[in-house]
Amino acid sequence: MGFRPLDAKGLKHLLKQGALQSMIKQAAQVEHYQARLEQCLQPAARPFCHVGNLHNGRLLIVVDNSHWATRLRFQEQRLLRQLQATKEFATLTKILIKVHPRSAQVARVSHSARRTPAAAEALHEAADVISDPKLKAALERLASRHEPSKNDNAPD
Repeated sequence: MGFRPLDAKGLKHLLKQGALQSMIKQAAQVEHYQARLEQCLQPAARPFCHVGNLHNGRLLIVVDNSHWATRLRFQEQRLLRQLQATKEFATLTKILIKVHPRSAQVARVSHSARRTPAAAEALHEAADVISDPKLKAALERLASRHEPSKNDNAPD
């Protein structure tokens, strides 16, 4: 007997079967829990704390770094009491805090000056009036970086 793959099922069938519906329902529930949690958190902590799951009376809060984990652990009892006062978290018995760093890409800011012919000309003029040979050479090198290269004017 060989392996026989399962028959592919259409989207309508999956929707009727309920697998996708249960995932959508769970995602909406976590989003609702997140909104309730944010009401109890300090405004500074809100972007760094996320509901992971609520299962068997245990709320999993995922934080971005150990700094926020420590701050939440200090506030854990207050947070537990506040959440237990709401209808959604009435059966809450424990808060678990886990650190899961985001893999967010840090945008790098370029601090380079704009390279224009006018900038190159200004640097050449400054180099002409400088008497120090090392500074004059440095300004000339910098000016040469601002001059358009031969490839910049080449047709595509």
